[in-house]
Amino acid sequence: MVRRICSVLILSVSLCFSAVSEARAQPQRPKLVVGLVVDQMRWDYLYRYADRYSADGGFRRILTQGFSNENTFIPYSPTVTACGHASIYSGSTPAVHGITGNAWYDNHLNRVVYCTEDKKVKTVGSTSTAGEMSPANMLASTIGDELKLATNFRSKVIGIALKDRGAILPAGHAANGAYWYDGRTGNWVTSTYYRNDLPAWVSDFNASKMVDKYYQQGWSTLYPLNTYVNSTADEKEYEGKPFGTNAKGFPYDLKEMIGKNYGAIATTPHGNTMTLALAKAALKAEELGRDEFTDLLAVSLSSPDYVGHTFGPNSIEAEDIYLRLDKELGEFFNFLDKEVGKGQYLFFISADHGVAHAPGFMKENKIPSGLFDDTKLVTELNGHLGSLFGQQQLVLSIMSFQVHLNHKVIDSLKMDEGAVSAAVIKFLKKRDDVARAFELEKVAQTTLPAKIKDMITLGYLPVRSGDIQILIHPAVYDGGPTGTGHGVWNPYDAHIPLVWYGWKIPAGKSNHEVYMTDIAPTIAALLQIQMPNGCLGKPIEAITR
Repeated sequence: MVRRICSVLILSVSLCFSAVSEARAQPQRPKLVVGLVVDQMRWDYLYRYADRYSADGGFRRILTQGFSNENTFIPYSPTVTACGHASIYSGSTPAVHGITGNAWYDNHLNRVVYCTEDKKVKTVGSTSTAGEMSPANMLASTIGDELKLATNFRSKVIGIALKDRGAILPAGHAANGAYWYDGRTGNWVTSTYYRNDLPAWVSDFNASKMVDKYYQQGWSTLYPLNTYVNSTADEKEYEGKPFGTNAKGFPYDLKEMIGKNYGAIATTPHGNTMTLALAKAALKAEELGRDEFTDLLAVSLSSPDYVGHTFGPNSIEAEDIYLRLDKELGEFFNFLDKEVGKGQYLFFISADHGVAHAPGFMKENKIPSGLFDDTKLVTELNGHLGSLFGQQQLVLSIMSFQVHLNHKVIDSLKMDEGAVSAAVIKFLKKRDDVARAFELEKVAQTTLPAKIKDMITLGYLPVRSGDIQILIHPAVYDGGPTGTGHGVWNPYDAHIPLVWYGWKIPAGKSNHEVYMTDIAPTIAALLQIQMPNGCLGKPIEAITR
């Protein structure tokens, strides 16, 4: 009898251990992963307007209930939109995934290539060429691709953004769909890379002509204008005028654009509203997060980039778009809680890059700054080289602060390429706005701070990069007298937010330095799937443990 009881107990314990082991072996995953990339969001925006964020807004919610990696950096240069989106979702850098800029000079094709161009596909959703795009130029997989592979393509992956590159690159190669905005027609479009017709939910969204409704509303500040004390006074001469020369400040009347200027919506907070509305429509229509297979929704908000470029980060326009975004994020979380379930989705917010303060603003406040005109510099370089070597057009372009030499001419005339490069570098070093100039292939031998050297190296892919790297002084940017830009190694461009929220995310923060490229492997670790095939990052242990 005792022996029988012992046998039953042993069997029961064995079954319990077996059940526990089986449960542990089954990967636990959220129903949905939502990635939100806010184009041009500097890290300090999390706190700059913190006293004005709503109690029920999105930023206060994620900062109190989520986990913030306070010291998140971009590990490469150039810090621009296409590189950022590709790097976040691939866990890699331009040196590997191949997206070396928003555009680059291809040394094999001997022409400028746009990051997502693809002449083999056609536009779906309008009659323009806005849809002749695909992820074909990206050489590595994304976390969405790996999720599809892990579930034998039963997971769904959707990308949405005003910018084509903001939708296509995050969605990856195997996505179910990517949708972006055609500013020429006011329609959301895709390409035949994904499908041959628009899904009904996108067609219905286009039929509503939401953009005209936003133009009817115009753009007034969310709160009284005199309460925007975190920003420079309205109507500064160094701010751009995207709505016409007569539109000099708040409130902006946009009614004249109804039915004809569909692109201007991008430079208003309404661009965010429209993007999030389409994201909600996608989630419901595609039934994301509704079955046992984790889905991924990659959303990029492009309007903060347009507003930041035009008005600068210290403008009332920039403050207002973030105060409005705070409210819209709160509403978006409420939507996710209802449709997917609170605690059932994994959410992260980050940025593709930051931005420099407008040079005009810096000068106004006696802080060193300046302008760099790459178009003018190409002309000057070619004139100088022509006088030295008796040959014109030896420089093809300057893109992403890299000089592209005309190898076709240099090779055909059997010129000494080293002598041409040396002459370019000598010329550049005499300029007041240039801190360094050196051959990219010799970056390892160049005397530079290790951090900058690493960033240049991680952004360099010979076939899609230039010959000579230009490093400019801090707060110098490539552009004109109004607005501002980004693209360099400095913290104002490279220090970005990264906040996690939702499924299995503890509340807290860390000042340990992590990188944009750590996002994808962290998601891979949480989902227990393979990291992307060009991944250079590593899981963030504060999140994965």
